[in-house]
Amino acid sequence: MLQLEEKILRDGRALNEDVLLVDSFLNNQVDAPLMAEAGKAFAEAAKGLGITRVITIESSGIAPALMTAMALGVPMVILKKSTSRILNDDILQTEVFSFTKNAAYQLTLKKRFVLPGDRVLLIDDFLARGEAAQGASKLIEQAGGSVAAIGIVIEKAFQPGRALLTGKGYKVISLARVSKMGEGFIEFVEADA
Repeated sequence: MLQLEEKILRDGRALNEDVLLVDSFLNNQVDAPLMAEAGKAFAEAAKGLGITRVITIESSGIAPALMTAMALGVPMVILKKSTSRILNDDILQTEVFSFTKNAAYQLTLKKRFVLPGDRVLLIDDFLARGEAAQGASKLIEQAGGSVAAIGIVIEKAFQPGRALLTGKGYKVISLARVSKMGEGFIEFVEADA
């Protein structure tokens, strides 16, 4: 998605070879028109997959996932990164390690929001090592759904996430694929949508 790549080059900041700061349009502040375009791109790329539900992990995936769900006309479900007193029954959990935060967390799905036979488009903000997408996919499948595709806003193509996910049979749809970055530069390879 050329518009996204241009936004990353203009407003993103590679702090080093591993960390890309996109807080001005995806994390802390959201560029709603750009996320609407991302949603349309994901919906177009997932056409024909029979998507019945869009699922994301809180919090940076919410905006692109919501726009995707709107474009597809299906519900959106948010996986929580922690438990609470109101999420104590009918839940599935798995531990996921966050590369960004360098810490593990409990990813939680309320089972009643994924029905047996659901075909899910999983949306996440970043793909690096693939642990978050793998953990989310595990929960979706435990609930009886199937992951029709995994949509990624920004993929760090130089890290092993895509190979891990495609090796497990998942279709990956990335809107921007960063091939190399460092302080002051960001390079891309061809994206999926």
